[in-house]
Amino acid sequence: MKKGMRVTLFIVLFGSFFGVLSSTMMTTALPSVMRVFHVSYSSAQWLTNGYMLANALMIPTSAYLMKKFSFKNLFLTFSIIFFVGSLIGATADRYLILIAGRMIQAIGAGVMIPLVNVIAMRAADKKHRGAVMGIIGVVFNFSPIVGPTVSGVILDSLSWRYLFSLTIPFTLLSIILAIIIMPKIKHETELTFNVKGLVTASFGLLSLLWGFSNIGEYDFPSFNILGLLIIGVLFAWLFIRSQAGSKNPFINLNVFQHVQFNVASILNMILMVTMYGNTIFLPILVQNVMHKSALISGLVLLPGAMVTFFMSPISGKLFDKYPVKNLVMIGITIDCIGTFLQILINHNTSILTITLGQTIRQFGLVLVLIPIQTQALTFLPADLLPDGVAMYNTLRQVAASFGTALLIAVITISNQHENVGTITGELVGIKLGFGVCLLLLMTCFIFIRKLYTTKSVVAETAETE
Repeated sequence: MKKGMRVTLFIVLFGSFFGVLSSTMMTTALPSVMRVFHVSYSSAQWLTNGYMLANALMIPTSAYLMKKFSFKNLFLTFSIIFFVGSLIGATADRYLILIAGRMIQAIGAGVMIPLVNVIAMRAADKKHRGAVMGIIGVVFNFSPIVGPTVSGVILDSLSWRYLFSLTIPFTLLSIILAIIIMPKIKHETELTFNVKGLVTASFGLLSLLWGFSNIGEYDFPSFNILGLLIIGVLFAWLFIRSQAGSKNPFINLNVFQHVQFNVASILNMILMVTMYGNTIFLPILVQNVMHKSALISGLVLLPGAMVTFFMSPISGKLFDKYPVKNLVMIGITIDCIGTFLQILINHNTSILTITLGQTIRQFGLVLVLIPIQTQALTFLPADLLPDGVAMYNTLRQVAASFGTALLIAVITISNQHENVGTITGELVGIKLGFGVCLLLLMTCFIFIRKLYTTKSVVAETAETE
């Protein structure tokens, strides 16, 4: 790896860490925010789901931006946007302003996430891509898991506003480092931005997420659910139709012509639903049902976060040595075992038992995430790499956002049918949520068999594709 790319990768990784960290730091704070602003679960989840949705909209935009502008200019511009969002969130005195700060944060972080992947895939040779992507996984897989723990430590003695303030000095440092030492790698591609694609994708995703978020609070035939879902599907159809014949698509849909990219993306989406759902369920369980502090709810996630930190680089190296099919099979099996333990929780379950289930889940998850991401991108031609990275990460964020909205709906519906608003209703809803996660994980075994299992098959298929 050349020195310039190595320096660029380090700075962008450092800046991106806090962007991804912010995506889940608010999960531990949801009970506090609900009390301060007097909002429901469905409204409070926009602090996390809204963030991921804005991320999802910016990630495909990055495919165009990375072909048009230098990595340095992109990183500086969107780091500043993230910085502004953090300031707004830290000083917000109304809930809508707080949501606006989160959205602006997400816009800034949304470009940095795929930027890291593209730099890593271009800089690493094929023999070491797994190892390099393992290091990248420390940012993308460790930071969202450790986010609730960091949040819990802060909330134990400080206000939720400090969750925004924490990122400000580190974002400033990354901006200064980029200005001083990041090389400017030029791009000379002349492109036209597909505004129609951005508009249709934005309205489609927003309407769908809004509709999913309202499940449990409104009757299904109402406009707030069914109407919004129909509008979302309509815009999604318009998006696909407009992109299919475009010379400059918002996202190049040709990435879906590669089977391994499709299979890995489906697996990734399923895992994101279960991973982000877990980071929301556990704080609600520990704080609202067990009446423990935000610090305790954060510490429950800490061992799993540390497993992710140490295993991400190892997981990447395992991809370089062993069949991806075997790694994914083992990882999903372990994840299922941990999820089954979580289904068994009740009012008398100890914090240690809850922590054990989460740690087992995270160990299985980290064995899968890096290999399937590397598998997805390895099979794409170089000219499709920015589009592949953008689409893969967009699907990741969309799945996390929509999935957690549906899982929160499970708790909301459970509260309505089990002594409205009581601990019993919340506990039943959480157990049902874990059950949904287990069912989703079990569907992964259907797709695992489609992964190529040997390096020789990989090479032959790459040539045919």
